[in-house]
Amino acid sequence: MSAPLATEPDTLGEFRQLFPALSELVHLASCSQGALSMQVTAALFEMQHTMRQHGAPWDLWTREVERARHLFARFINAAPCEIAVVSCASEGAYHVASSRSWERRPKIVTTDMEFPSIAQVWLAQQPRGAEIAHVPHREGIVAAEDYVDAIDEQTGLVSIPLVSYRNGARMPVDEAVSAARRAGAKVFVDGYQACGVLPVDVKAIDCDYLVTGSLKYLLGLPGIAFLYVRDTVAHECMPQLTGWFGQADPFRFDPRDLDFALDARRFQTGTPSIPSAYAAAAGLTVLSSTSSNAVDEKVRSLVDTTQARLVSDGERLWSPADPSLRGPMVALVDENPDDLAAFLAQRRISTSPRGAVLRLSFHGYNCESDVDAVCEAIREYRRLRS
Repeated sequence: MSAPLATEPDTLGEFRQLFPALSELVHLASCSQGALSMQVTAALFEMQHTMRQHGAPWDLWTREVERARHLFARFINAAPCEIAVVSCASEGAYHVASSRSWERRPKIVTTDMEFPSIAQVWLAQQPRGAEIAHVPHREGIVAAEDYVDAIDEQTGLVSIPLVSYRNGARMPVDEAVSAARRAGAKVFVDGYQACGVLPVDVKAIDCDYLVTGSLKYLLGLPGIAFLYVRDTVAHECMPQLTGWFGQADPFRFDPRDLDFALDARRFQTGTPSIPSAYAAAAGLTVLSSTSSNAVDEKVRSLVDTTQARLVSDGERLWSPADPSLRGPMVALVDENPDDLAAFLAQRRISTSPRGAVLRLSFHGYNCESDVDAVCEAIREYRRLRS
């Protein structure tokens, strides 16, 4: 098993100490990759140690995959049997799409603010009869009434992110779920830009599916993701993508038989990324050592402060002006976000350019000095370019 936390942080100040690189790096790129903790580093060393000591200790490795599953289930208030361990969010979305028939209810409602990794999976269902309806945004904000109006008796699936990757805007999830329930449609939630910094309770959300990965705010690495499937959801089609870990007994090794697991594990495929599983379990352990509400409150404060200071400096932002609609990100509009990101990187400030904006994303390990550093560096960039 991965090494336990060396400390049990009671405050977010102590939480920050679990990320040694932050002593010399301002990490504002959690929307792309979370900061590296001591626990993840130790977990990766441990995985290497198991190879050196035991050669091929698959019993230890599969146990770590199970530990990651259980930790994630607890993190979102689900049962472990409702969690499939997959390689990425796209794979999770495909499992959902392939298990549904579009004959009676062909419509999939999604949004222009959804990440293409999910939205393109829905588009690929069109040859199977799916009809895609995109809810537009209004200057970066998706109105609840637009989502509700798009959902009708022809809708089979409603897809909505908790927070948009494009500008950090919170989506009208409650209204979309309520409308889907009234219409008899299933709900797929993308939690990638929220899980780890916003409290996420799948029972409170009342969704049928939720997907997220480990590498961003869950503080792990690429290569592993989690698909929540409500245990009461009936699927119209058998999974079309499968593998030995999707079977009721993966170790029966019968190439002439399909014996799908009865729970969410039926959506698993082949061997998961073992290093990523070790990192995911370590990242989730780090997150469980502090309060998700405290992280949410801290992040809200840092986002609000950064937004206000940048606006005061004359910057143009695409993140919501309304604080209640802001997620863990500030989206700064710039003519060349990649150049600005490179300038900041030279000053040891890590950010994430995307499209026409530079994304500044916050976690519980960030602090006011990070806000000071990035705002001053952006002012310096503008002075040099003027």
